[in-house]
Amino acid sequence: MHSAGILLFLDLMSFTSSRPAEAGPPMQLLSVSGGGRRLELGSGWNGPGLADNLEKILAQISSTGKESGPLTFSENGLDRHDALVASSILEIIRAAQAQGLEVQFETLPDSIRKLIGLALAVPPREPESHQRDNLFTVIGKKSLRILQGSRHFFEFAGELTYSFGRLVRGKARFRREDFWLTLQSCGVGALPIVALISILVGVILGFVGAVQLRKFGATIYMIDLVGLAVARELGCIMAGIIMSGRTGAAFAAQIGSMNVNQEVDALETLGISPMEFLVLPRALSMILMMPLLTLFADALGFFGGFIVALPMGISPGEFWYQLTESLSLQHISIGILKSFFFGIIVASAGCYYGLRSGRSSSAVGEAATKAVVAGITWIIVLDAAFAFVLEAMGW
Repeated sequence: MHSAGILLFLDLMSFTSSRPAEAGPPMQLLSVSGGGRRLELGSGWNGPGLADNLEKILAQISSTGKESGPLTFSENGLDRHDALVASSILEIIRAAQAQGLEVQFETLPDSIRKLIGLALAVPPREPESHQRDNLFTVIGKKSLRILQGSRHFFEFAGELTYSFGRLVRGKARFRREDFWLTLQSCGVGALPIVALISILVGVILGFVGAVQLRKFGATIYMIDLVGLAVARELGCIMAGIIMSGRTGAAFAAQIGSMNVNQEVDALETLGISPMEFLVLPRALSMILMMPLLTLFADALGFFGGFIVALPMGISPGEFWYQLTESLSLQHISIGILKSFFFGIIVASAGCYYGLRSGRSSSAVGEAATKAVVAGITWIIVLDAAFAFVLEAMGW
């Protein structure tokens, strides 16, 4: 709390319980024999002329040089020791210190001296600058934040890789019950939403292909379009995006809430690595479940195309024959390979921003939002990189 706020609060308390005092002699800043200055505290401190007297004293101090000696205080008829008196003395002390004067207030009454000591222990708040940074300053600050964030993420990736190494050696420490619960949430719990989105994507893709190919009398090739697009691209992408919005955000919110409640700090105090106890089971669950969810999404995406094929006069046998002719194990394997990396991205984004979350409820929400945005962004970026690489390899 700022020193002025402390004194103002105490002054309000004392004002309600004190009686108005009669005006006394004005305050004076007197010279002493040693060449210093002494401020005599009389009853004038409690009178209605306090503001005017204080202004005069501050004016005298502003015209005083360092060579005038230290500033001391003496009490002479002061009948009230409250925060108003202390705040006035504090203002004088700060003005004297600004002039480079030495201030000695040990002779003040104990109640006032303790208040002033408490206030002086807190440095005065600097006025906030509203000057806008120029373009180069803004670019520099953003670059530094990006570099710092990249360093933190690489540290996180290194610790996660080390934790997987400890898991392979059988030394990782986490509760198996947490792993199975997370596995259920990432797998069976995600099937309904993955099924709904995959069917609708297959239906939309089938309609788009059928409407265009029907102009050339090649409606049957709509099945090739649905099969290849779903197996290579849309199945794994839609599963990854769904899991990023559903499970990645949940990971960030769960770990962020633990961070707010200082549960992560408690794990570190007990010598338990949060990376192993919290992140490892979640990352392992996503890595194991994403390929299976991708196969599930592929199957239901094909089913969505089949729903569109029936009104187009394509029989189930024709649909199955054309689908198996256009697809190969290589196409399905490409989607499964992508899903493996997408699972790492979703789990890493959720856990990283959860561990980096602040200590407030709003910070938890921000961490969940950042996890979803980062997860979806890097899934699209990685998919584009796969497209370039696979095209170069002729796959």
